[in-house]
Amino acid sequence: MSDTDLGLMDAGQLAELYRSGKASPLEATRAALARIERFDGAVNAFTYVDAEGAEQAAKASARRWGQGQPLSELDGVPVTLKDLTEVAGMPARQGSLTTSDAPCEQDAPPAARLREAGAVLLGKTNTSEFGWKAVTDNRLHGATCNPWNTRLTPGGSSGGAAVAAALNMGVLHQGGDSGGSIRIPAAFTGTFGFKPTFGWTPQWPPAKEPTLSHIGPLTRHVKDAVRMLNAIGRYDYRDPYAIRGQPDDWGVELDGGLKGLKIAYSPDLGYAEVDPQVALRVREAAEKLEALGAEVTEIHPGFESPIDTFLTLWFTVSLELWLQCNETQRQQLDPGLVDNAKRAEAFSAVEYFRALASRARLTEQLEHFNQRYHLLMTPSVAISPFEINHQVPPGSGMRDWEEWAPFSYPFNLSQQPAASVPCGFTDTGLPVGFQLAGGKHDDVRILRACHAFMEAHPPRFPAIPTPSREG
Repeated sequence: MSDTDLGLMDAGQLAELYRSGKASPLEATRAALARIERFDGAVNAFTYVDAEGAEQAAKASARRWGQGQPLSELDGVPVTLKDLTEVAGMPARQGSLTTSDAPCEQDAPPAARLREAGAVLLGKTNTSEFGWKAVTDNRLHGATCNPWNTRLTPGGSSGGAAVAAALNMGVLHQGGDSGGSIRIPAAFTGTFGFKPTFGWTPQWPPAKEPTLSHIGPLTRHVKDAVRMLNAIGRYDYRDPYAIRGQPDDWGVELDGGLKGLKIAYSPDLGYAEVDPQVALRVREAAEKLEALGAEVTEIHPGFESPIDTFLTLWFTVSLELWLQCNETQRQQLDPGLVDNAKRAEAFSAVEYFRALASRARLTEQLEHFNQRYHLLMTPSVAISPFEINHQVPPGSGMRDWEEWAPFSYPFNLSQQPAASVPCGFTDTGLPVGFQLAGGKHDDVRILRACHAFMEAHPPRFPAIPTPSREG
């Protein structure tokens, strides 16, 4: 079997090949590394590649498969970690000139669980500085480009992971999501991204705003996301916010179909402006869900935009980061992050606590809404990808990324699970995604619905990065 063929396999296909002896983890790892070498110069998805360590891990996996003793179904599967995540032996620069390039001494929970499962850790993927914005560029590593048009952003902050998934530079890719950082790049790259219920996928050291951050997968297929969740979705005592109760098998209902599911479809949550092309593709997806057996009702959940609530909490994180830096480091920070910190200086303690109270009311409203509807469907993002090295579309008059991504951060505030599902392309060939969100701990139901849609309407991925063009 050629490297090219192996480079296109999903985790399940690789496991079958390993089991039958028709391919080895070393061959699959070399195929993944070859794709990184071939494509990454055009997209800049990776911040660090450990080819030597990956080959060593793959050889060990090959021995286990040869003895009929794989550690799990992920044994020998090539994976990546976001550069906000600590991985032993690799640096965690977090997209910042203020950080050290020294290798980490320990594995954060996602890396530890994947390593224990026998997965081959290829390297680290690019992010915005400390994950502060929903695009992927930083002063240390530069901008990650969208494989569908390298002039455009893939979104962020897990943009490197999403691009790696789109081009299959590795099979499973870990992202983090504090306001949309998994779902936004999934939508912009045409991949599948899932943010689990808060606390079900542990992380440590804590995120900069630990009560908003969720660890999750970016993959080409829901089954691969489930395989990854079966490894990383396990309790870890090091995370002070970790909770128990995860399903033994995150894919237990994966083949259950859509019949019996009540889906509330809100094209704009009652307050957002949505690009007509995005709105059309998402409405078509709602019709397809209904054709597959779901009961789809167009209705708004009834809450007002929580952007002020989110910005109060989010900008305070930037202020804390800024306060921790010395004068030299402050000059090295992303100017947009510094601007957010300066804006947060004007917040009072009363405003901050009001934001917390508003967050609680939003969560209550959404949990009540989910007693009437199993899932809530919206666009994943309100617009199409725009030019790299910009936080907002040039000429849009916007100031903050939250203005063009109004659908994602409400579900970080509520800590509920949510996914972005690819559902076609604009007339200019750019991916569109829709979001499915559910009540807390309804992760299995969301995965089931996403899988049913993607099985009936398989996504399309870029064969190679498309050079910059107008569009």
